[in-house]
Amino acid sequence: MSERTHFGFEEVAPDDKARRVRGVFDSVASRYDVMNDLMSAGLHRLWKRFAVSATRVRAGMRVLDLAGGTGDLVRLFADRVGPAGQVVLTDINGEMLAVGRDKLLNLGLALPVVQCDAERLPFASAYFDCVSIAFGLRNVTHKETALAEMRRVLKPGGVAAVLEFSKVWQPLAPAYDWYSFNVIPRIGRLVAGDDASYRYLAESIRMHPDQATLQRMMEQAGFDRVEVHNLAAGVVALHLGYAL
Repeated sequence: MSERTHFGFEEVAPDDKARRVRGVFDSVASRYDVMNDLMSAGLHRLWKRFAVSATRVRAGMRVLDLAGGTGDLVRLFADRVGPAGQVVLTDINGEMLAVGRDKLLNLGLALPVVQCDAERLPFASAYFDCVSIAFGLRNVTHKETALAEMRRVLKPGGVAAVLEFSKVWQPLAPAYDWYSFNVIPRIGRLVAGDDASYRYLAESIRMHPDQATLQRMMEQAGFDRVEVHNLAAGVVALHLGYAL
């Protein structure tokens, strides 16, 4: 049987998933930041700040941000590493990368920008002090491969940060499901003119590994120790994987 993967609740061929995910982000790139603020009531900015702070990145370090989209984490990391450090923004989607590059330039930040696949990173092994991916892992077809690549490019003593939607505290699940499948697609239609992409968002969250499963996946990918931090009652989780 040919390999299958999930695009939301659908089972599709891996190449079809890649094509359809690219279509989602081509569609929403120009309104991505606005939608994130509306859907999370601005909380995504606090989650990202927490993730960056938790990595303990400091001046002079090298950081790689995967699926970096419009550059929120890159900007925060750049403040920490300073002129002696290096932060690289990557994304597989050219439209998203262009939005991120332009936003950073408007802020006076001229940083390396690379369009690449998280499953096949064009970087040397043991090069970065920190590798991050925020709200992007669930869109990757072969998550185990991407996690192994994150581990490969980390220096000994480095840390990988995976910030992603996860499994919400069970008593809140009914209300969260109603919001996800009724409110978010309507906001998407009104603001971005695209309800289907935000329906996919809700579905992809449900198909993503929960906190414990992702922790095991990171351990199997070679991380020596993995910490899990639940945020907003598990709506979001930060996994920190250490290369010892």
